[in-house]
Order: sequence, then structure tokens, then C-alpha cells
Amino acid sequence: MALYCIGDIQGCDASLEKLLQEIGFSPSSDTLYVLGDLVNRGPASAQVLRRLRNLGSAARCLLGNHDLHLLAIAYGTRRAHPRDTLADLLAAPDRLALIDWLRHQNLALYDAGVLMVHAGVLPGWTVTDTLALATEVENTLLSSDISRFLAQMYGNEPSRWDVDLDGIDRLRVIVNALTRLRFCTPDGTMEFASKEGAGHHPAGYMPWFDVPGRRTQDVTVAFGHWSTLGWLARSDVYSLDSGCVWGGWLSALRLDPRGDHELIRVRCPQAQRPGAE
Repeated sequence: MALYCIGDIQGCDASLEKLLQEIGFSPSSDTLYVLGDLVNRGPASAQVLRRLRNLGSAARCLLGNHDLHLLAIAYGTRRAHPRDTLADLLAAPDRLALIDWLRHQNLALYDAGVLMVHAGVLPGWTVTDTLALATEVENTLLSSDISRFLAQMYGNEPSRWDVDLDGIDRLRVIVNALTRLRFCTPDGTMEFASKEGAGHHPAGYMPWFDVPGRRTQDVTVAFGHWSTLGWLARSDVYSLDSGCVWGGWLSALRLDPRGDHELIRVRCPQAQRPGAE
């Protein structure tokens, strides 16, 4: 049995199919952990969701910012962006089934000693905190309040976690940390304008995984979202968004229980212009 983490697919189904062939993926014995941004910008978002949905329990997927954006459009609380490539999915005959499957996915997972998120983890959160807070959002997505939540989900404030936050402010901070975070201050104040690599952080900010005393530094965190960061392999973090939709690579990390993880990747044919989350 093999476990794999896969970075941002973003609607690139041909690349996903090629990667699954490259790793010899077997749904009867192997498990995929897909680190969010399953859809958008690439040419075949509907087919990506169908492929992953058809894998059943062999594919465990996280929600990224593009996936939440799709849910907001599907529930009528947000307009499509001119650069979105979601028309095939929104017009698909199985649209309702695909959207319903998507809203049942997670915002954080933990297995084989690896904490998995789409974007990042605030420095004051433990693994237990992260999973519990993710569950709060997951439960909201499955509730009758989903439309009201999606309508209020967007915004950069509050920019910092406080355990006393409640309501939409609490949920928004959780969503922003898990699906949008790149840089923050040592006290966990988030910044969302900067999208360059780790060396181009704004004054006073740093990559979230470099904050001294981060409470998840004793585990490995696997994440995507940050294509300008690219592949990063340390004992405490793996960055797996290798820019597939921008003409880079689609990457899979085979998780070894002994810590001898292996990177497998395939070149992607897309050559779209980067610049949007």
C-alpha cells in the first residue's frame, strides 16, 4: 500500500492521468491525498472532479481557494472571474453531483505523520487545533448555512487568529489561513497581497513555515498553493505546488513510514500566464 500527496491540479486532467500512470496508482491498495485547488485555470475541471470522485475512498481531497471559489459560484454568491475556466463544469449534466461531492471534502488531513493543508498553518496552531478548526468550516459547508457562509467568506479581516473569535470572523480566519496563507508576522498576522517566492516577503513578514516557535514544527506539513515557491523539501515542510497549470510540473510525494519520501513528477503542457491565486 502506498500513500501519495499530490499538489495543485487546477483542472489539468491529462497531467493527472499521466501522473497516476507514472506512479502506477492502484485504487484497491493506494491512497491519494490531493492538496487542494482541484479546479480552475486548466482546461478540464469537470473531468478532474469526475476522476477523483470515481476513485472513492482511494482519493482524499482538500479544498483550496479555487475550489471554494467554485462552490461560491455554484451557490450563486459570487460571480465567475473572466479568467476562470469553469464553464464546462458549471454546464455539465452531472454538475450537481460534482458540486455536492466537492463540498464534502476536507480542509485539513493528518496521516503517516504528515499534516496536509492547501496553503498554510498559523504559528499558534497545533496539529490538533488545525484539524478541529478545519472541521468547523467543513461542518458549515455541509449545513443549511452554506450559502450564507459562502456569501460572507471573502475578505482579509480579521487578519489574525484569536480564540475568542466567533461567527463569520472566526470561519473567515480559518479559511484564509488554510487556503490563502503565504506570509505572516511572528504573532500570526496574515498578509495576502504578496505572491512571489519566499525571499520576497514584505517587511515584518516571513513565510508562515519559518516563524520561530511555530507549534507544528515537530511534524511535517505538506501544502500546495504557492507556485512561485515551487518544490521545497525540509524535515518539517514539503511544498508541492510546482506550477502545473503554468507549464511546470504536477508533483506527487510518496509518503514512506520511515521518512524516506520520494518525489515523482510529470511535465505539464499548459503555458498560461501566472499571477492569480
